[in-house]
Amino acid sequence: MPARIEDYAMIGDCRSAALVARDGSIDWLCWPYFDSPACFAALLGGPEHGRWRIAPEDPRATSTRRYHDDTLILETRFETVEGCVAVIDFMPLRDGAADLVRLVKGVHGTVTMSMELVLRFDYGASVPWSRPLDADDPTGPGMRLIAGPDKVVMRTPVEIQDVPGSLRARFEVTAGETVPFVLSRVPSHHADPREIDPLAALADTERYWRTWANRCQLDGRWSSAIRRSLIVLKALTFVPTGGVVAAPTTSLPEQLGGERNWDYRYCWLRDATLTLQALMLGGYYTEANDWSHWLVRAVAGAPSQVQIMYGLSGERRLPEWEVGWLPGYEGAKPVRVGNGAVGQLQLDVYGEVMDALHQSRLGGLPPVDATWEVQTKLVAHLETVWREPDEGIWEVRGGRQHFTYSKVMAWVAFDRAIKSAERFGLPGPVDHWRRLCKEIHADVCANGFDKERNAFMQAYGSSEMDASALMIPLVGFLPPDDPRVVGTVEAVERELMRDGLVERYRTSRVDDGLPAGEGAFLACSFWMVDCLVMIGRQRDARALFERLLSLRNDVGLLAEEYDTAHGRQVGNFPQAFSHIALVHAAIRLDALADEDRADDDAGARQTDDEARYEHVGYRADKAVRV
Repeated sequence: MPARIEDYAMIGDCRSAALVARDGSIDWLCWPYFDSPACFAALLGGPEHGRWRIAPEDPRATSTRRYHDDTLILETRFETVEGCVAVIDFMPLRDGAADLVRLVKGVHGTVTMSMELVLRFDYGASVPWSRPLDADDPTGPGMRLIAGPDKVVMRTPVEIQDVPGSLRARFEVTAGETVPFVLSRVPSHHADPREIDPLAALADTERYWRTWANRCQLDGRWSSAIRRSLIVLKALTFVPTGGVVAAPTTSLPEQLGGERNWDYRYCWLRDATLTLQALMLGGYYTEANDWSHWLVRAVAGAPSQVQIMYGLSGERRLPEWEVGWLPGYEGAKPVRVGNGAVGQLQLDVYGEVMDALHQSRLGGLPPVDATWEVQTKLVAHLETVWREPDEGIWEVRGGRQHFTYSKVMAWVAFDRAIKSAERFGLPGPVDHWRRLCKEIHADVCANGFDKERNAFMQAYGSSEMDASALMIPLVGFLPPDDPRVVGTVEAVERELMRDGLVERYRTSRVDDGLPAGEGAFLACSFWMVDCLVMIGRQRDARALFERLLSLRNDVGLLAEEYDTAHGRQVGNFPQAFSHIALVHAAIRLDALADEDRADDDAGARQTDDEARYEHVGYRADKAVRV
């Protein structure tokens, strides 16, 4: 049985990522890329589906762990009656190479260790053929494992036993001794990968991450949480193309034992705006520039064919299928690969793309060739479809509706087109766009707002609340002091908060095509923090933010959702959207003064907030008028 979701830590090389449990077992790795078939899939099944465990033989051993400061290098310390060892796990960042390194370091005493490698290609289905490297192989001793297109080589000075279905070893580590294990992957028709110096690779990897983290331009009360979240975001970046995956996993359930299990190893356009802003606010303009270039390449082509998500390099075909031989995380089936939502109509993505590219200009990023031409074609197409129903931000599979958030983001698309044209002297029918903005704004206010409840609803004519309405002041559709915004925030707080956290919507009362039930959505809970700050409830915002921070695991990671009944993280892990929302909420809170200024007037608070965001053009509460 796999560990609890929050008991995993992530290591990665900005091409893929592995999840390491507290007990020293690597239970998930898609190799060599995020969307490659998994070779360790015990996360969604059992050890027989692939894992790599290194731990003391003593079953009474206890463990603690941490990341080396400002890195993605994980150190797990095991204490036994014999002594203490540290297992240091990392993935070196090397062009054209895929390596996974584990160093077993003696701290004190002498500890007997065991190693078991169960490699299963193709999501746990393919058992590789294994044999030792030639005795005179210049690359050193080790084992070679091959199945179909995949080849993995293990190198270690420890004697390896090749038993049916796995590689095993038993060895001792004394204080001051370091025993290395290096796993390297290449296509099976390639020569064996060259041997690397694991200690030199550790030093290089440490240097890379610390150099990267030192570029962060954000400090303040929550700087540690911000830096860890930005490191997570960097780790989920696919360096060859600049795309950012939503998470490195598939089918971790949004409800324990449930069916809401999706593949998140792809790049969502919806994340574009917040991703760009988070990176630029942190001072990471290179990554933001790479992401904006990826975005333009991905959406290039016929505007009617814009998708909500793409593959790592902008691939458009992401067919969804079920992995029948995997029993799922704690029995949550089905296990899905690919994502059928790729074919949905979600009108909000037009607004998110236009906003992302507007923010990139405000941030001073160099323009991509033909970007404005692409944008004008997108809004021209949006003009013909914005009145249509769609599947909405939450990608429901119960039929299309006129979702309020989708219409709000259609307004954002034209609003940002106007702002870009006026701010940067770009050509376009600005007066026509203004008329469309006014028409869409009036339509949303007339049909998406419930006067009796003083709140914006999930969809036109619906009686259900939706946490996406919290984005209305954040994108500048209405200012935060508008009574309709205050009423909406209070309605979400009243109707969608469960045990102090925010649900996306009531799945028990909305036909979204799936059985009811899921955890509280962490990104929405961070949006609530933003909104509470903007409407002047700073103390409540800070209390909620601190509660959310307390839900992170021991190494600072968050999944997509939180199950308050079971006190567990649920959903794919770690989730980029959760960490992006954390960064924004922390910055917004930190832009305000300390407790002794909590009672200052709302105007002063807004001025401080605007000043902090001005360098990326993020004046959320004044966006309508900028």
